[in-house]
Amino acid sequence: MTSIPYYPGCTLNTVAKGFDQSARQSLQLLGVELAELAQWNCCGACYPLTPNNVIGLTGPTNVLIQSQKAGGTVSTLCSFCYNTLKRTNLVMKEDVSRRTVVNDFLGTTYEGEAEVLHLLEVIRDRIGFAELKKRVKRDLKKLRVAAYYGCTLLRPKAVAIDGSESPRIFEDFLETIGCGAVEFPNRGECCGAHLAMSNEEVVVRLSGAVVASAQAFGAELIATTCPLCFFNLERSQKHALEETGETATLPVLYFTQLLGLALGIAEEELSLDGNLVDPRPALEAKGIVECVVREA
Repeated sequence: MTSIPYYPGCTLNTVAKGFDQSARQSLQLLGVELAELAQWNCCGACYPLTPNNVIGLTGPTNVLIQSQKAGGTVSTLCSFCYNTLKRTNLVMKEDVSRRTVVNDFLGTTYEGEAEVLHLLEVIRDRIGFAELKKRVKRDLKKLRVAAYYGCTLLRPKAVAIDGSESPRIFEDFLETIGCGAVEFPNRGECCGAHLAMSNEEVVVRLSGAVVASAQAFGAELIATTCPLCFFNLERSQKHALEETGETATLPVLYFTQLLGLALGIAEEELSLDGNLVDPRPALEAKGIVECVVREA
């Protein structure tokens, strides 16, 4: 069993516990312990875009400092956390002026030494897709899954998880665990992000376009790496159901829940029952999980 420092972030400790738990369980089966940082704080959830907001970099920098102390590498699941930490790390490497202010404030000498990895990168580069394929125990029967990257895994180009114009890491992961990966035009488009708190109409429109695009290209399910994307994609379908009577038919899962299914983890351990759009009928129809009788 090898170990890698792990930053869960705030949301995975609260409303997205299924994301966190399915990742820990799955990686353990792959021989990797996600070792949570002994001390961590919120990364800020969004990289500060105004150049004079230097103090906004102190939160994510402190996470990076703790990662450096823990071994020099940190893995995270949430795409917002990944984007914020990686962009902050780039500033601390390259921008002497802002680095000096942040270090003076924190009383440290950090210069961007830590390596920030998304869990998809850990699986591809540290475990290897070939090794993952050997560990698959449950046939996902070519379940057609749309890989939804969203904004923050692919932008800006300097910190993108893969080629920002034509990424493959998510699709390659899905195909490795037995899914049929669906490439669709809106896979890198915004879901509305934090506008969920202030302008639901915009979120419903943007997220609805993502869902419609995935459906049009034959997806039976959407996989995501972001709790906020997960929330917005589900809410847009609930809104359509309430406003127009349309049936919400496209479930959303975290990629780690699909990974857990492929590795043979029991359905009830993967928090599949808390979704607004229940994914279990789609999984049952494929024979991936057993049919069960549910209370009305």
